[in-house]
Amino acid sequence: MMANKPGILLVSHVSDIADGLATLLGQVAGDVTIIAAGGTEDGEVGTSFDKISAAVEKFEEDTILAFYDLGSAKMNLEMAIETTDKNITLYDTAFIESAYTAASLLQVDVPVEDIDKQLAELKVK
Repeated sequence: MMANKPGILLVSHVSDIADGLATLLGQVAGDVTIIAAGGTEDGEVGTSFDKISAAVEKFEEDTILAFYDLGSAKMNLEMAIETTDKNITLYDTAFIESAYTAASLLQVDVPVEDIDKQLAELKVK
């Protein structure tokens, strides 16, 4: 894992979804740090500000691209972003497709600005 590439944070209401997506992305982006924060601390369905914040702090990277599945995950991510010095971009895009696109492009050193343009097409309205 290289600290000069941005990392990817995956937040889902279900830990198996976040972990499974991290596994999938790892197949195409072995040089990208991918950290999943799924479910609550007690393994229930939901999201947790504390779990997300802890995941953010695991990154050696200063730049993180963050993806989420549903509304309250976004709310907890936004709160976590406010409490860190890391540069986190939160994407309101199709969770799996956009995270996969970002990971595969980061793997081949595509600049974040170009990734942003590609992900704009996957925006959830």
